[in-house]
Amino acid sequence: MNPTRAAHRVAALAAALFAVLGLALLTPTTAHAASLTEVTAFGTNPGNLRMFRYVPDGLPAGRPVVVALHGCTQDAAGYGTGSGWTQLADRYGFSLLLPQQQSANNASGCFDWFQSGDIARGQGEAASIAQMVDRQLADTGGDPARVYVTGLSAGGGMTAVMMAAYPEKFAGGGIVAGLPYGCAQAAGSTYVCMYVGATQTPKQWGDRVRAARPGYTGPWPTLAVVQGTADYTVKPVNMTDLVAQWTDVQGTDQTADGSDTVAGYPHRVYRNAAGRTVVETYSITGMGHGQPVDPGSGPAQCGTAGAYLLDVDLCAGYRFALAWGLTSG
Repeated sequence: MNPTRAAHRVAALAAALFAVLGLALLTPTTAHAASLTEVTAFGTNPGNLRMFRYVPDGLPAGRPVVVALHGCTQDAAGYGTGSGWTQLADRYGFSLLLPQQQSANNASGCFDWFQSGDIARGQGEAASIAQMVDRQLADTGGDPARVYVTGLSAGGGMTAVMMAAYPEKFAGGGIVAGLPYGCAQAAGSTYVCMYVGATQTPKQWGDRVRAARPGYTGPWPTLAVVQGTADYTVKPVNMTDLVAQWTDVQGTDQTADGSDTVAGYPHRVYRNAAGRTVVETYSITGMGHGQPVDPGSGPAQCGTAGAYLLDVDLCAGYRFALAWGLTSG
């Protein structure tokens, strides 16, 4: 090649590269996706759980924290991605804490929401998750007033555990196909609780929560519940019992104060005397056991369909994030 022509080509390439780099520096871009990382030495870990976290690149201090608890046969990574929570963390700017069960504790990978030694304050799996929250807040500079907990199935049952045993740590909870606190003990059996429900008055349900944190006067976490009407693993009666339990804890009645439809599904809200929504429910008509997702990039979409992650045009994660004020930035 002619040396002069070669020199011109090199100069042109350099100029083009400089232009691209300059454009990259001047044009705002979305941060690259972070990766899930494991955290060890987060406390005494009496429940023998593993801790994973997802922190969007460049996340500033003072941002919310969401604790997401997987269902049986799932793990932290699969649930975090499939449920849409990692997508929402990137979109709205919060850190994600993903506890993971170990087979040594439960052969099916379920959180032990039904074991007395794992649902009491200061004990077992509940205490391990509480220690993870403290570590997450310390490491990320998260806002302790904006910590939320959510989960599917057994993870939903453990969500109720955390709301009851550690109410001061959580501003709100989101339960998908889960169970009220103390349900197995009230029903006398894990499976009776899941398939039939426990016979308790709202006050009896509420007393179980209050007994988990003696002397606590509030504020209690708000609750949002999503439940499939065709769920034969965790029957819809459990959503009814969750409403009875947490409306009683919040000091309001069990009559909905408002109702509408979201994506065609019934949505009900229960407000306290100050007019604040303290409990809300989404009843997903015809849906079986799993977490509803709505894959896509639209503002209300999230998640990826898979086992126990059901595409029904409503993403539970987004609805919870909306209820908690995370979508407003």
